[in-house]
This record gives sequence, structure tokens and C-alpha cells, in this order.
Amino acid sequence: MRNYLFNTSNFGSINNKNEVLAGLTVAMTMIPESLSFAILAGLTPLTGLYAAFLMGIVTAVLGGRPGMVSGGAGATVVVLIALVVSHGVEYLFAAVVLAGVLQLLVGLFKLGKFVRLIPQPVMYGFLNGLAVIIFMAQVEQFKVVENGVGTWLQGGAFYIMAGLTILTILVVVIFPRLTKIVPSSLVAIVVVFGLVYFWDIDTKKVVDIASVSGAFPSFHIPTVPFTIESLKIIFPYSLVMAGVGLIESLLTLNMVDDITNTKGKSNKEAVAQGTANVVNGFFGGMGGCAMVAQTLVNLDAGGRTRISAIIGALTILFVILVGGPVIEQIPMAALVGVMMMVAISTFKWISFGIITKMPKSDIFVGILVAVITIVLHNLALAVLIGVVISALVFAWDNAKRIRARKSVDQFGNKVYEIYGPLFFGSTSAFIEKFDTADDPDKVIIDFKESRVADMSAIEALKNVIDKYKQHNKTVVLRHLSGDCIRLLENANGFIEVNIQEDPTYKVMPRG
Repeated sequence: MRNYLFNTSNFGSINNKNEVLAGLTVAMTMIPESLSFAILAGLTPLTGLYAAFLMGIVTAVLGGRPGMVSGGAGATVVVLIALVVSHGVEYLFAAVVLAGVLQLLVGLFKLGKFVRLIPQPVMYGFLNGLAVIIFMAQVEQFKVVENGVGTWLQGGAFYIMAGLTILTILVVVIFPRLTKIVPSSLVAIVVVFGLVYFWDIDTKKVVDIASVSGAFPSFHIPTVPFTIESLKIIFPYSLVMAGVGLIESLLTLNMVDDITNTKGKSNKEAVAQGTANVVNGFFGGMGGCAMVAQTLVNLDAGGRTRISAIIGALTILFVILVGGPVIEQIPMAALVGVMMMVAISTFKWISFGIITKMPKSDIFVGILVAVITIVLHNLALAVLIGVVISALVFAWDNAKRIRARKSVDQFGNKVYEIYGPLFFGSTSAFIEKFDTADDPDKVIIDFKESRVADMSAIEALKNVIDKYKQHNKTVVLRHLSGDCIRLLENANGFIEVNIQEDPTYKVMPRG
């Protein structure tokens, strides 16, 4: 098996220094997000940091997409909040383990490829909605939480944080024009940190969210009764978490594929995500999935291999064990500015330019997915609804395309040449094409420009054949492709068909 850790053939020339710096930058942006999501779920801050480290290191080594970053993502954590409130943190760990097992099965049975069926308008809507969520999450950092209630910073505190955020954004934008040797986002964090430290500026820091110091994660079997009742409690949460995590991870994989002009391995990534979540559940992490924002930070900083993700994960471990006191002093404004720029780059601005050139149905789907993502913060539901609507629109369009050219051959037989696929959406229109009462004794249905696609198509064919039988007439099917013949043979006993052999007819082999 090829060693992808140091394989650079897919990315051209790889700069190991950029990989290291990208990993450091990713760690800096991942820490406050992991802390915030852990606190949101009612967990200890270290539970979030453990998830960032464990998800990061396992998926970096085992994953199917170099350059992608995984951690304790909010999309998966939000799913488990109700479980923590009603049954406690041990049930969360058990649910994370089970979710990991489900994801492992998806990868092992090679079902991850189905994410590639997601249409482009759904991807645009997903990324645009996600960009808004990332940006608004940074705006929330301009609040202080007292007794569980968030209030906006006032007076000088607000202006100082706003000024430092603007400074961070300016450094991120301007520094690459001077040099790209060092990632601009890391430079921005260092500059703002130095400014606040040496000028003793009073502003909101990471320590104001939570402490990030702790010990190495230890093995721990969730203390949950091993019973059917426990399984009934955690299974629904695990199933949703597994689905949300895989959808977000594989969408992120597709995004990295597009940016780097390479192709990741979706099934291998599903196995890695599942393994990482199983490890999380046994080592006190809250679980997670791929993180779009941090992945974009990594790519923007030059990270293209597994090295950057490994460095990022090890940096988080170093912070937990040793570097907590330093990281806690990083101004939140620096991290907010970096993440705001990530949100701006995540947004698919090109979608505005092509909106007048896209079909109205695609525009509707893209906007709907974005709105659902923003309003419900449920990425999996948004994508699922977008895919279903896109599929229905596609089915409707193809249903309207089925046609029948009618003629009479030299023997007086009625010939129906069918154009367009025969499937569940087109069966009604197909049945209406035939004149069973007035047609001659032998009818030929020619599928040279069509194909029998599903069970609904077989049912429609049976309906037509039975109507002709009632008039003592014969139906012959001609020019069926090999897969259509096999489909009808498998339905033998439900439908009896008369297939005309034509040795001169050849069908191009499929895929």
C-alpha cells in the first residue's frame, strides 16, 4: 500500500515548512471552537480538546483525504446535547462509540461513494449557509456570558476587540502580498498577541472561555448498562450523529478535491472517521467529524499532506499537557478575525454571478439549502432536503421526455419506438401512448432509445401487456439492453414477456 503520509505526487512540490506552519495555525483556530462547542453541550472544556486531538490524529493517519482536518465539530455535538441533559455524559461517550461503529460499517461496505451524488446547487447552498454560520459564530464572541446570558461588550472593550479584529483581517489580507513563506493567518495571530501582550491591552482572551490545561486522555469504558434499553436510548442519537458526521466529512472531502484538483477516497475516510469516533468514546472525547473552516485554514496556509493535520493534532496535545498558560493568553480578536476571513473565503461568491444562468429549480435548491443550514444549523437535514428536491426535479424533467414514435411495419405490425427512460416518473405517460383497442394483433415495443429502469417500469409494462392480452393480442419487446433483460428475467413469475432477439443489435457496455 502506498504511503500517503509523505507522498507528494498528487500535489506537486510540497513545502514541509508550510505544512508545519499550517498545522500550528489550524491548532490555534481549532482550540477556541472545540472549547465553545464542549461548553455549549454542557461538557468539560477538556472533553472538547480531547476530541480535537483524537479526531485530528486518527483521521490524519488513516483518512482518505490528505489536507483535510477533523476535530470536535459542532454539527455532531449539537445532536447529542439532549442526550447529555437527559442521561449524562457517560451515555454521550457510548453514543459516540456506536456512531463510530456505524460509520465504520459505511466505509467497509463502500457506501461512502454515494455522497458524490450530491448536486452542485446543494454544495453551493451548503457552503454559503456554512459561511454565514461561521461568520455569525465569530460575531457572538463580542459578547460576554454572565449567569448563562450573553450581553454585548460595551464602550472601550467593544472598540478594542473590534479594532484588533480589523487589524487581524488586514494582516491576513495584506501579508500574502509581501511574502507567502509564512501563513498570513498565523502571522496575524502572532502580531495581535504581541501587541496585546507588550502594550498590556485589556481584551477578551481564550482564558475567558475556559482553561485548556490537563492530562493525557486515558482509556475509559463508558459506564452504561449493557442492555437493550440502553441501546434503545443511544441508538437514535448515534444514527443521527453518524449521518451528520459522514455527510459533513464527505462534503468537505469533495470540497478539498475541488480545491486541490485531486481525488480523495470517501470509503477510506468513512472508516477513519468511524475509528476516530470509537477512540473518542473510549478516551473521553465528545466525538466529531471533518471541520470545513479549519480545513480551509489549512489549505489557505499551504497544508496539502497529512503532515499539517498531524502537526495540528500534536499541537493541541502539547497545549493540553504543557502550553495551556500561553495559549490561554491569545486574544480572541485574533482568532475571530482569522475565522471571519475563513467565512468570507468559504462563501461561493461565484453563485451570484451564475444565478441568472442557472435553472430556476437549481436556484431554489441552493437558496433553500443555505436557509435551512443557517436557520436550523442542521447541515445533514439541509443537504438531505436539497438532494431529495433535486432528485424529484430530475425525475419530473425526465418523466416529461418519454415519447413514442408510432408506425406500421411491412408485416402490418404496429411498432412503438420509445424515447426516454421508463421509470417511476414516466410510467403514466408511457401507458397512455398505447391504443390497445384499435392496434393490430401484434404490437412491437422498441426500446432502442429507452431502457427499463425500475420496478415501476416493470409494473407499467405488465399493465400494457395485460391490456393487449385482454384483446387477444401479442406484445413483443425489441432492442432491450442486457441489464434491462436481466431486470425482466429477475421479475419472471410477476411478468411474462416476449423478447425478440436481434443479433445485429449491440449495446455499448455501461461504465
